[in-house]
Amino acid sequence: MPQDVRLVAVSKFHPVERLREAYDAGQRLFGENRVQELVAKAPQLPPDVEWHFIGHLQRNKVRQLLPHVTMIHSVHSVELLRLIDKEAARIGRTVDVLIELHVAQEMTKSGFAPDEALRDITPQLLDELSHVRVRGVMTMATFTSDMEQVAREFALAQNTFVQMRDQLQFPAFDQLSMGMSEDWPLAVKHGATMVRIGTDIFGPREY
Repeated sequence: MPQDVRLVAVSKFHPVERLREAYDAGQRLFGENRVQELVAKAPQLPPDVEWHFIGHLQRNKVRQLLPHVTMIHSVHSVELLRLIDKEAARIGRTVDVLIELHVAQEMTKSGFAPDEALRDITPQLLDELSHVRVRGVMTMATFTSDMEQVAREFALAQNTFVQMRDQLQFPAFDQLSMGMSEDWPLAVKHGATMVRIGTDIFGPREY
């Protein structure tokens, strides 16, 4: 793993004891897919842990999540972005977020199509948000053994990220979150600054 790529340890469905083992080994950045699980685990780990939310975020869970999270990877609509800004302002916090891009073939994945992100995430919108910092984009490739397809999807995400960065002219827009246990080397090759690794760290999930 290159030094300039941050490792998000995806700890969903794993008990706090396993997270503490990773913490003791030096890991400080953990990612959770479910709000309830993140909220339950956060008080049980030291305060220097950085919690990232990487799952689909429902509007009715935003208020519950915000006191505990450093970054939200999965902002899939302008409405959700505005709600996060409103709730962050209510508790006096500024929260980092990533815009979720839908580049996969699977319709079940959510997020902005690349052209929608370029159209909807504008400098004017960013100026309106006082308690949210849009730091970049996140994506998930199609779940497939065809690594050429995965590479094409990562390339599309990288290209969209660069276009958005040039369009927004926002210095803090510098994060590209993509790549998991099975495809992270390809993601890094296509410019990922954060990879989300679960199985390779914790082993199979404990349901």
